[in-house]
Amino acid sequence: MKYLLLTYGNQEKWASLPAEEWPEAIAKQEAFNARYRETGELLGAYGLADAVNTRLVRRADGMPVVTDGPYLETKEYLASFYLVDCESEQRALRIAADMPWADAEPVELWPILHESA
Repeated sequence: MKYLLLTYGNQEKWASLPAEEWPEAIAKQEAFNARYRETGELLGAYGLADAVNTRLVRRADGMPVVTDGPYLETKEYLASFYLVDCESEQRALRIAADMPWADAEPVELWPILHESA
């Protein structure tokens, strides 16, 4: 079964991490990614741009209407997402709990109900 793992953050959180700690933090995340790619369970890992780069797109009279996003006013926003395919929800929960930041920040786990052909 496939699951989406979501992490959240904001510029304030990123800025609070001292510059000299970033290489270690990135190395931990890359080790997590490599570990689960090797098992075949991690299908993709994606970091997202800062929320100031988000755009909302609607259609009006057949034309795109673009505004700044994100849609909800929130202190935190979607920072990254991971697509995993594993044998059970319990396994997906273990993978989510193994995320390097999971001791300080929660990871959302969303079951994927179907996939378009």
